[in-house]
Amino acid sequence: MWLSSVDFFVYDFLALHGSFADSLHFFIYDFVKILTLILVIIYVISFIQTYIKTETLRDFIRGKSQFVGNLCAAIFGILTPFCSCSSIPLFLGFSQARIPRSATFSFLISSPMNNEIAIAILFATFGWKIALLYTLFGLITAVVGGYIVAKVSTDEDILISVPYMKHGGKVHFEKLPFFKRVNSAWQSALKVIKDIYLYVIAGIFIGSVIHGFVPADFIAKYAGADNPFAVLIAVIAGIPMYSGAATVAPLIEPLTSKGMLMGTALSFMMAVVALSLPEAMILKKVMSWRLICLFFSIVGVGIILVGYLFNIIL
Repeated sequence: MWLSSVDFFVYDFLALHGSFADSLHFFIYDFVKILTLILVIIYVISFIQTYIKTETLRDFIRGKSQFVGNLCAAIFGILTPFCSCSSIPLFLGFSQARIPRSATFSFLISSPMNNEIAIAILFATFGWKIALLYTLFGLITAVVGGYIVAKVSTDEDILISVPYMKHGGKVHFEKLPFFKRVNSAWQSALKVIKDIYLYVIAGIFIGSVIHGFVPADFIAKYAGADNPFAVLIAVIAGIPMYSGAATVAPLIEPLTSKGMLMGTALSFMMAVVALSLPEAMILKKVMSWRLICLFFSIVGVGIILVGYLFNIIL
């Protein structure tokens, strides 16, 4: 229905044709579709967040196996709308709350990589199967990465002293009337949309230019199926291009439509949002270079493996 309406508006009402018409069609269609689904998904996640605090996760993880703790922390990372840099204060809060280091790093890996905005855009663009696969691979990377970091890191790798919180050993849930939860979730969702909509517009605009004007042969030559190093190149290219998922995720559809394999495009997106030079500079204030390099290596290898797996199975 919406697609046919955009078709009529661009090609019949405006009587436009060619590359510019295709770009405008892409921009209008994706703008409404993506922002609508982001609003819905952010609202659902914001509603869930009204029940859960850091203390809730801390007390739930206590006494659980390492796998369960890492998985819970990784899932909690999906529920936190932060980029890699803004996840660090929560990382310190986890340490203060005595959450095990493996679970803490699982959260730090998962929060930017499994960004709910990226998941919403993938769902809007490619459907639930791609979004689910992306989320599952991201969770696996976070769980395994947290385990490895805990095995090889030491207390000396953490450069600041974090005072521990006192706790009562009970799982806490926020006690709020249902309608207050509904209103709080709505206000949170609106705030997120207000914060990111310009970045979403920028990403969709760039994607529309790629969709309408960039030759398919150009992308296919350097990042298509014939280049076995395409995933590695995409990850290396994404590291210095620090940006939020709201900007880079809308680029996945036009890139894949021009011949880039899905895994390569997703690897590029994950590298942009989960591996960044600003993040390394901020992390240097709280952990050693050895631990930072280890952290980046684990995440980088995980992203590369996810990219090749996606390319194989899709």
